[in-house]
Amino acid sequence: MPFLILLRHILSQWNEENRFTGWMDVPLADDETYKAKQLADKIFQIKIDKIYTSPLFRNQDTTARLFEKNKKYPIFIYLDKNKMQKWGHYIDISKDDVPVFVSENLNERYYGKLQGESKDEVIKKYGEEKVHLWRRSWDIAPPGGESLKDVFKRTIPFYRKYIEKDLKEGKNVLIVASHNSLRAIIKYIEKITDEKIIDIEVLYGGIIKYEFDEKLNLKNREILS
Repeated sequence: MPFLILLRHILSQWNEENRFTGWMDVPLADDETYKAKQLADKIFQIKIDKIYTSPLFRNQDTTARLFEKNKKYPIFIYLDKNKMQKWGHYIDISKDDVPVFVSENLNERYYGKLQGESKDEVIKKYGEEKVHLWRRSWDIAPPGGESLKDVFKRTIPFYRKYIEKDLKEGKNVLIVASHNSLRAIIKYIEKITDEKIIDIEVLYGGIIKYEFDEKLNLKNREILS
Protein backbone atom coordinates (compact mmCIF):
# COMPACT_ATOMS: atom_id res chain seq x y z
CA MET A 1 0.00 0.00 0.00
CA PRO A 2 1.41 3.44 -0.87
CA PHE A 3 2.42 6.01 1.73
CA LEU A 4 2.34 9.79 1.44
CA ILE A 5 4.38 11.89 3.85
CA LEU A 6 3.87 15.63 4.24
CA LEU A 7 6.69 17.68 5.78
CA ARG A 8 6.57 21.38 6.54
CA HIS A 9 9.96 23.03 6.10
CA ILE A 10 12.23 23.78 9.05
CA LEU A 11 11.79 27.21 10.66
CA SER A 12 13.15 29.96 8.39
CA GLN A 13 14.94 33.16 9.39
CA TRP A 14 11.84 35.29 8.79
CA ASN A 15 9.67 32.79 10.65
CA GLU A 16 12.04 33.20 13.58
CA GLU A 17 11.71 37.00 13.27
CA ASN A 18 7.89 36.62 13.14
CA ARG A 19 7.57 38.22 9.69
CA PHE A 20 5.19 37.38 6.85
CA THR A 21 7.24 35.45 4.30
CA GLY A 22 4.98 34.17 1.51
CA TRP A 23 6.91 34.01 -1.76
CA MET A 24 9.95 35.88 -0.41
CA ASP A 25 12.99 33.60 -0.56
CA VAL A 26 14.76 33.47 2.78
CA PRO A 27 17.12 30.90 4.34
CA LEU A 28 16.45 28.54 7.20
CA ALA A 29 17.21 29.80 10.70
CA ASP A 30 20.78 28.76 11.59
CA ASP A 31 19.87 27.40 15.00
CA GLU A 32 17.12 25.14 13.59
CA THR A 33 18.93 23.19 10.86
CA TYR A 34 20.08 20.47 13.28
CA LYS A 35 16.51 19.18 13.23
CA ALA A 36 16.95 17.80 9.70
CA LYS A 37 18.67 14.67 11.04
CA GLN A 38 15.77 14.02 13.43
CA LEU A 39 13.25 14.47 10.63
CA ALA A 40 15.20 12.18 8.29
CA ASP A 41 15.29 9.42 10.90
CA LYS A 42 11.49 9.47 11.05
CA ILE A 43 10.84 9.85 7.32
CA PHE A 44 13.27 7.29 5.96
CA GLN A 45 11.87 4.45 8.03
CA ILE A 46 10.12 3.65 4.75
CA LYS A 47 11.56 3.74 1.24
CA ILE A 48 10.82 7.07 -0.44
CA ASP A 49 10.47 6.73 -4.21
CA LYS A 50 9.78 10.35 -5.15
CA ILE A 51 9.88 13.75 -3.49
CA TYR A 52 7.99 16.90 -4.46
CA THR A 53 8.87 20.39 -3.27
CA SER A 54 8.71 24.04 -4.31
CA PRO A 55 11.47 26.34 -5.62
CA LEU A 56 11.43 28.37 -2.39
CA PHE A 57 14.86 27.96 -0.81
CA ARG A 58 13.53 27.03 2.64
CA ASN A 59 11.73 24.05 1.09
CA GLN A 60 14.61 22.90 -1.11
CA ASP A 61 17.16 23.40 1.68
CA THR A 62 15.04 21.36 4.09
CA THR A 63 14.83 18.63 1.44
CA ALA A 64 18.59 18.60 0.81
CA ARG A 65 19.43 18.52 4.52
CA LEU A 66 17.38 15.34 4.98
CA PHE A 67 20.09 13.58 2.98
CA GLU A 68 23.13 14.80 4.94
CA LYS A 69 23.55 11.44 6.71
CA ASN A 70 21.96 9.39 3.93
CA LYS A 71 23.82 7.24 1.41
CA LYS A 72 21.54 8.52 -1.34
CA TYR A 73 21.26 12.10 -2.54
CA PRO A 74 18.53 14.23 -4.15
CA ILE A 75 18.38 15.18 -7.83
CA PHE A 76 16.23 18.31 -8.33
CA ILE A 77 14.07 18.21 -11.47
CA TYR A 78 12.04 21.29 -12.44
CA LEU A 79 8.49 20.77 -13.72
CA ASP A 80 7.46 24.36 -14.47
CA LYS A 81 7.88 25.34 -18.11
CA ASN A 82 10.97 27.56 -18.07
CA LYS A 83 14.68 27.29 -18.78
CA MET A 84 15.29 25.31 -15.59
CA GLN A 85 12.99 22.62 -16.96
CA LYS A 86 14.35 22.76 -20.52
CA TRP A 87 18.05 22.98 -19.74
CA GLY A 88 18.03 20.89 -16.55
CA HIS A 89 16.77 17.76 -18.27
CA TYR A 90 18.14 14.39 -17.20
CA ILE A 91 18.65 11.04 -18.88
CA ASP A 92 18.55 8.59 -16.01
CA ILE A 93 18.25 8.40 -12.24
CA SER A 94 20.55 5.86 -10.63
CA LYS A 95 19.72 3.67 -7.66
CA ASP A 96 21.72 6.06 -5.47
CA ASP A 97 19.61 9.10 -6.41
CA VAL A 98 16.14 10.20 -5.30
CA PRO A 99 14.25 12.42 -7.78
CA VAL A 100 12.93 15.65 -6.30
CA PHE A 101 10.34 17.32 -8.53
CA VAL A 102 10.06 21.09 -8.11
CA SER A 103 7.03 23.28 -8.88
CA GLU A 104 5.71 26.70 -7.85
CA ASN A 105 2.33 25.04 -7.36
CA LEU A 106 3.63 23.90 -3.96
CA ASN A 107 4.74 27.40 -2.90
CA GLU A 108 3.43 29.09 0.21
CA ARG A 109 0.41 31.37 0.02
CA TYR A 110 1.29 34.71 -1.60
CA TYR A 111 0.88 37.23 1.21
CA GLY A 112 0.73 40.28 -1.06
CA LYS A 113 1.23 43.60 0.72
CA LEU A 114 2.00 41.86 4.01
CA GLN A 115 5.20 40.17 2.80
CA GLY A 116 8.16 41.22 4.92
CA GLU A 117 5.99 42.91 7.52
CA SER A 118 6.14 42.11 11.22
CA LYS A 119 3.17 39.97 12.23
CA ASP A 120 2.93 41.82 15.54
CA GLU A 121 2.78 45.21 13.79
CA VAL A 122 0.17 43.97 11.31
CA ILE A 123 -1.97 42.70 14.19
CA LYS A 124 -1.69 46.10 15.90
CA LYS A 125 -2.83 47.82 12.68
CA TYR A 126 -5.66 45.53 11.58
CA GLY A 127 -6.63 43.56 14.68
CA GLU A 128 -5.96 39.98 15.71
CA GLU A 129 -9.27 38.58 14.41
CA LYS A 130 -8.86 39.95 10.89
CA VAL A 131 -5.24 38.79 10.64
CA HIS A 132 -6.23 35.33 11.88
CA LEU A 133 -8.82 35.13 9.08
CA TRP A 134 -6.22 36.18 6.51
CA ARG A 135 -3.87 33.46 7.72
CA ARG A 136 -6.20 30.54 8.42
CA SER A 137 -9.65 30.95 6.80
CA TRP A 138 -10.75 29.36 3.53
CA ASP A 139 -11.64 32.27 1.25
CA ILE A 140 -10.49 35.51 2.89
CA ALA A 141 -7.26 36.78 1.32
CA PRO A 142 -4.73 39.23 2.79
CA PRO A 143 -4.43 42.56 0.91
CA GLY A 144 -3.16 41.83 -2.60
CA GLY A 145 -2.51 38.19 -1.74
CA GLU A 146 -3.96 34.69 -1.97
CA SER A 147 -6.63 33.02 0.13
CA LEU A 148 -6.31 29.34 0.98
CA LYS A 149 -8.98 28.76 -1.67
CA ASP A 150 -6.62 30.33 -4.24
CA VAL A 151 -3.77 28.10 -3.07
CA PHE A 152 -6.06 25.06 -3.32
CA LYS A 153 -6.87 25.95 -6.94
CA ARG A 154 -3.20 25.75 -7.97
CA THR A 155 -1.99 23.02 -5.61
CA ILE A 156 -4.67 20.33 -5.94
CA PRO A 157 -4.70 20.03 -9.77
CA PHE A 158 -0.92 19.55 -9.52
CA TYR A 159 -1.40 16.97 -6.75
CA ARG A 160 -3.94 15.05 -8.84
CA LYS A 161 -1.81 15.12 -11.99
CA TYR A 162 1.50 14.03 -10.47
CA ILE A 163 1.27 12.78 -6.92
CA GLU A 164 -1.95 10.80 -7.12
CA LYS A 165 -0.56 9.12 -10.25
CA ASP A 166 2.55 8.05 -8.32
CA LEU A 167 0.50 6.79 -5.39
CA LYS A 168 -1.74 4.76 -7.71
CA GLU A 169 1.43 3.14 -9.07
CA GLY A 170 2.33 2.08 -5.53
CA LYS A 171 5.12 4.63 -5.01
CA ASN A 172 5.84 6.20 -1.64
CA VAL A 173 5.91 9.98 -1.93
CA LEU A 174 7.30 12.75 0.28
CA ILE A 175 6.09 16.34 -0.12
CA VAL A 176 8.28 19.03 1.46
CA ALA A 177 6.40 22.30 1.26
CA SER A 178 5.06 25.36 3.02
CA HIS A 179 2.20 25.70 5.43
CA ASN A 180 -0.69 26.65 3.18
CA SER A 181 0.10 24.37 0.25
CA LEU A 182 0.20 21.54 2.81
CA ARG A 183 -3.05 22.72 4.40
CA ALA A 184 -4.68 22.63 0.95
CA ILE A 185 -3.51 19.05 0.42
CA ILE A 186 -4.67 18.04 3.91
CA LYS A 187 -8.08 19.56 3.21
CA TYR A 188 -8.34 17.57 -0.01
CA ILE A 189 -7.17 14.25 1.42
CA GLU A 190 -9.14 14.40 4.66
CA LYS A 191 -12.20 16.08 3.10
CA ILE A 192 -12.14 18.89 5.65
CA THR A 193 -14.94 21.42 5.31
CA ASP A 194 -14.36 25.07 4.43
CA GLU A 195 -15.40 26.03 7.96
CA LYS A 196 -13.17 23.51 9.79
CA ILE A 197 -9.96 24.20 7.83
CA ILE A 198 -9.36 27.29 9.96
CA ASP A 199 -8.42 24.93 12.83
CA ILE A 200 -5.81 22.96 10.85
CA GLU A 201 -2.15 23.85 11.42
CA VAL A 202 1.15 22.06 10.80
CA LEU A 203 4.18 22.90 12.93
CA TYR A 204 7.56 23.78 11.44
CA GLY A 205 9.19 20.42 10.76
CA GLY A 206 5.81 18.78 11.27
CA ILE A 207 5.35 15.38 9.62
CA ILE A 208 2.05 13.73 8.66
CA LYS A 209 2.06 10.20 7.26
CA TYR A 210 -0.88 8.85 5.24
CA GLU A 211 -1.47 5.27 4.13
CA PHE A 212 -3.83 4.53 1.23
CA ASP A 213 -5.26 1.43 -0.39
CA GLU A 214 -4.83 0.70 -4.10
CA LYS A 215 -7.83 2.96 -4.90
CA LEU A 216 -6.39 5.80 -2.82
CA ASN A 217 -8.95 5.44 -0.07
CA LEU A 218 -7.37 6.76 3.12
CA LYS A 219 -6.55 3.88 5.49
CA ASN A 220 -4.48 5.55 8.18
CA ARG A 221 -3.16 8.93 9.30
CA GLU A 222 -0.25 9.32 11.69
CA ILE A 223 1.47 12.40 13.12
CA LEU A 224 5.22 11.70 13.27
CA SER A 225 6.26 15.09 14.65
